[in-house]
This record gives sequence, structure tokens and C-alpha cells, in this order.
Amino acid sequence: MTGAYRPPRDNLWFARTRHCAFFVLRELTSVFVAWTIVFLLMFVDAVRTGSLQEFGALAGRPWMIAINVLALAATVLHTITFLNLAPKATVVRLDGWRVPAWMIQGGNHSAWVVLSVLIAYFILRSP
Repeated sequence: MTGAYRPPRDNLWFARTRHCAFFVLRELTSVFVAWTIVFLLMFVDAVRTGSLQEFGALAGRPWMIAINVLALAATVLHTITFLNLAPKATVVRLDGWRVPAWMIQGGNHSAWVVLSVLIAYFILRSP
């Protein structure tokens, strides 16, 4: 015998606790974030090459709408959890005073809402 005994690993280790299951779910939302980026790049390419009709036909298919609705929900979850983690990764000090985490989170969430409303305004007002 050359090595120490290692018990077999449980393939569903993340399903044992709610915290671990949420952690894995949050990490899997990265796949949908990547999909959203690819979809936006496809849109930009369609605008650039003038093939917006074909892109619109593809985006209007029911399976594509279902994927994009799922991607929207996953991206929102990813964004909220990311913005909630920001105060733990960034310590902001103003003249020696540490800015509380709730202020950093509030600023991040407020900026996200304002930018989302502005983007929605410009997109939805176009004819």
C-alpha cells in the first residue's frame, strides 16, 4: 500500500444542505449569463450585417423565447447575488470610517435599477 485510504466521494454533496445547493445553483447561472452575452453578440452581428429579419425570426421561436426567459431569471439571480457579495470583497473607508455593507449594497442595487430603467426607456420608446 502506498497511499492513504480515501473514502469515495459523494456525487451529490451539494444536495445535502440548502446553502450548498444554492451555491451550486448560483454558479450554474453563469452558463445563462454566457448565453445572454452570446445572444447579444448575435444581435449586434445581425444589426451590423443587415440580417435583422433572420435574427428576429430566430429570436421569435418558442424554444428561443423559453431559453431567454430562463436566461433572464438566471441572470437576475446572478446579478443580485453578485451585488450582495460586493461589500465582502470591497472595504470602502471614508476618512477612517468604514462604510457599512448595507450602504454599498443599496448603492449597487440602486445603480442597477436606475440603469435598467434607463435602458428599458430607450428601448421601449423606439417605434
